[in-house]
Amino acid sequence: MAVNLLLGLQWGDEGKGKIVDVLTKNYDIIARFQGGPNAGHTLEFDGIKHVLHTIPSGIFHDKAINLVGNGVVIDPVIFKKELDNLDTFNLDYKSKLLISRKAHLILPTHRILDAASEASKGKAKIGSTLKGIGPTYMDKTGRNGIRVGDLELSDWKKRYRSLANKHEAMIDFYDAKIEYDLTELESEFFKAIETLKSLTFIDSEEYLYQAQREGKKILAEGAQGSLLDIDFGTYPFVTSSNTTAAGACTGLGVAPNQIKEVFGIFKAYTTRVGSGPFPTELFDTDGETMGRVGHEFGATTGRARRCGWLDLVALKYAVQVNGVTQLMMMKGDVLSGFKTLKVCTAYNYQGKTITHLPYTIEPENVTPVYTEMKGWSEDLTKMNDKSQFPAALNDYIEFLEKELETPITIVSVGPDRTQTIHR
Repeated sequence: MAVNLLLGLQWGDEGKGKIVDVLTKNYDIIARFQGGPNAGHTLEFDGIKHVLHTIPSGIFHDKAINLVGNGVVIDPVIFKKELDNLDTFNLDYKSKLLISRKAHLILPTHRILDAASEASKGKAKIGSTLKGIGPTYMDKTGRNGIRVGDLELSDWKKRYRSLANKHEAMIDFYDAKIEYDLTELESEFFKAIETLKSLTFIDSEEYLYQAQREGKKILAEGAQGSLLDIDFGTYPFVTSSNTTAAGACTGLGVAPNQIKEVFGIFKAYTTRVGSGPFPTELFDTDGETMGRVGHEFGATTGRARRCGWLDLVALKYAVQVNGVTQLMMMKGDVLSGFKTLKVCTAYNYQGKTITHLPYTIEPENVTPVYTEMKGWSEDLTKMNDKSQFPAALNDYIEFLEKELETPITIVSVGPDRTQTIHR
């Protein structure tokens, strides 16, 4: 049985959590493959909003197994808070939440290191969420990291102390005057470790291999977005993991030839949190309206998201890099009321018109070239069938499908799981 893959195609915050929640009824296993608690997946149903950071977005369904894969980095403290929140809904998560032994742990000193590094950059800061993600992946690639499986070993605290001591020396090196109480942070950390140890640790690559042999249906869930990929994103304003389709193979141990459908999630416009280039960013009332109507605030940090028109150059790039087979357009309802819509279909790059994403998209090199389209005024949030779509929305969707050469199979018209229209 092949594995389907769902990921974001922009700078994150596309609405992946909602779609995973909607699709979970079709799958036996939901497997998160990269990132850490810098992700914020928002789900809304029955009048309640849920925000997940590490736990896969299928956790609210009774039958699906939710797996945190080896490509994920786990902060035990944040993870415990997520579990505590699930307890308030009487969810039996222990029977359906599995953790890969090869997933790396975020230590308290990783978070302090993150803050010290970012503070030392001054105006050149990259907009880190300060969750310790980067330093943890650095230890992973530097072969110094502590993994979930190490918690089953008798000397794991000795390993912890050795790495934490190394981190403290590095923090002093930055001379960023970061104040912290490590004793207090460690107390909270070790309590959270005990909670983590109450869950089931598995060799996830073997588990998924056997699940495929048994014909189980698996959905790999990505975090962040393709333009934040450490290799293919807008470096250095990126995250520390591979957010593209290739990350599902390394982050779960799934063979490339086992990936079948690649679901690409994008907003009907574009947003970005933190620093970094953003060619279609708006600084006028249109951008303000998108942010206000779309409630554009980061689910993890609470930071206001920058808003702009849909960037088809960047989106086409993400479709190509990921091999997307189906597109899903989110927040179409936010564009209701705009008389005219703009779509960036090319860049003026150093005096030439191009339609591919170049090495740098800094504003001194790139000016967006727009195609204008007629907007719509109808309220989409009450619609429940594609036959109700206004003509201008259909024109918008069909234009995007033609440009991207990929079908748009789902259109979201609101935050609730019921506000999801299949085409």
